[in-house]
Amino acid sequence: MSTQLIRLILQRVALGVVTLFVISILIFLSAEILPGDVAQTILGQSATPENLANLRTQLGLDKPPLQRYMNWLGGIVRGDLGTSIVNKQPVAKLIGSRFTNTLFLASVSALIAVPAAILLGLLAVRFRDKWPDKFISATTLTAISLPEFFVGYVLILFFAIKLPWFSSLSTVSASMSLGERLHAIVLPCATLTFVVLAHMMRMTRAAIIGVLSSPYIEMAQLKGVSPFRVIFRHAFPNAISPIINVVVVNLAYLIVGVVVVEVIFVYPGMGQLFVDNVSKRDLPVVQACGLIFATVFIGLNMMADVLSIIGNPKLRYPK
Repeated sequence: MSTQLIRLILQRVALGVVTLFVISILIFLSAEILPGDVAQTILGQSATPENLANLRTQLGLDKPPLQRYMNWLGGIVRGDLGTSIVNKQPVAKLIGSRFTNTLFLASVSALIAVPAAILLGLLAVRFRDKWPDKFISATTLTAISLPEFFVGYVLILFFAIKLPWFSSLSTVSASMSLGERLHAIVLPCATLTFVVLAHMMRMTRAAIIGVLSSPYIEMAQLKGVSPFRVIFRHAFPNAISPIINVVVVNLAYLIVGVVVVEVIFVYPGMGQLFVDNVSKRDLPVVQACGLIFATVFIGLNMMADVLSIIGNPKLRYPK
């Protein structure tokens, strides 16, 4: 590995760390400016001023915002996510199983969406400007235009109400078998796959078409190499770098964008936990969830940048 490559990778990592630090400030400030009084929300309208003051002291709300941010950030660095205000339990314990559920849903969706997107992209290129290409492109363009909540409610209407094949509530637990868990997440998984697959397929098609104009592709075609062989053996391997970049970015979206889908199907993941605790004003849980989402998103985007630099030598020597 060359010195130039190592320097670029370290730059991307340093930029990711700085970005995460800035986002941690925004997350803390966003939680701070939420309307209402945290202590009043917890104790109710009948709470006395003395009780409110004692609770604010207990929660550290009587300290300056800068001091509270530094204490929170210091705890994060030490691995302490804080304690839930509502449940009185460590935030790490509350998030543990929920984060596992979110990863399970995102992983199953990715295992379906990534191969399907690449295959559809290759088919669209093979039959470029013909009816298979037009049908696939029109379908994926429609999928990109539809928000997740609309797709989710349509699937619930048809496959949970009109055809009661699946439940509209995707409840999973540790005691369920793998088959039961997979059956429970069919609808949310289909929603995520439908939305993410479209973007990856269109980017795969665009990347391969860009490579097809290269001289070595034209030489292979002049030699009489079959169209399938030209695409699979020559074009696709050389277009793999931008395709990997798109796949990794969409994986980041799967983790962060799963919030809406989890709320629709009442799936016990990080997204549902985040929304529930926003309404309860449980700031330690809200801040921890937001920071974890940001860390995953930034980390996967940073991975996409690094893979692009490794796979494309042109990016190592910017003009």
